[in-house]
Amino acid sequence: MVLIHIIVHSNIAVDMGSKRQKLFLILGGFFILNAMLAEFIGVKIISLEANMGWQQINLLLFGSSFSFDLTAGVILWPVVFVMTDVINEHYGIKGVKFLSWLASALIVYAFIMVYFVIYLLPASWWLGSQSQHGVPNMQMAFKAIFGQGLWIIVGSLLAFLVGQLLDAIIFQKLKKMCSHKRLWLRATVSTLFSQFIDSYLVLFIAFYVGNNWDFQRVLAIGTGNYIYKFCIALLMIPFLYLVHWAIKKYLGTEQTETENLIDT
Repeated sequence: MVLIHIIVHSNIAVDMGSKRQKLFLILGGFFILNAMLAEFIGVKIISLEANMGWQQINLLLFGSSFSFDLTAGVILWPVVFVMTDVINEHYGIKGVKFLSWLASALIVYAFIMVYFVIYLLPASWWLGSQSQHGVPNMQMAFKAIFGQGLWIIVGSLLAFLVGQLLDAIIFQKLKKMCSHKRLWLRATVSTLFSQFIDSYLVLFIAFYVGNNWDFQRVLAIGTGNYIYKFCIALLMIPFLYLVHWAIKKYLGTEQTETENLIDT
């Protein structure tokens, strides 16, 4: 909220058009930023139990042992899907599609640039510059962190696009059924359906197809990820209403417009 307040009230010399156009730029930038960050930080695996101070949970799902070891990207993906619902509410499916395709293109571009940098020859002094901190080879560390496998990239991008488009379609159908009311219901149901597809699709492509994991293991980890996202989606409802309230207050009379800003 503070970030939005600073941006929209700053004295920018460039004519950015109406408040709705400015807001779309802000929401779109935040949406794309979180999507890109989620892709890159997803290489780190975190323990939910350890971070919460809980004893490790060992569940037997689909014949495979499972605990809540999640990719770090799950921290940001719920924010992305909330932003999807906010954008959908005020700019419609076309606005969501536009930003989803733009985000995907920029993510692909970012990975291409990262892979290009990985294979540039490093300075000899840089290779061991962090050896005193337990990193004997900076080139290998850089490659290990940023050089995600092709199947992981393909899987995450496809899951992102399918999840986004499914979320947008379900949200709009429920919006018509609910006569533009019950935002919490529309956002929750659309997110839960889209996250269900997202949770399994990315693992199936990245690890079942690309890394020969057992199908039972994919189902177990996907189920754990979905349980986490299900809980977070419910917890994000107050935040969704807070953002919605702030947008309505900012737009004022422009909130009464019925046409979507994006028509592409």
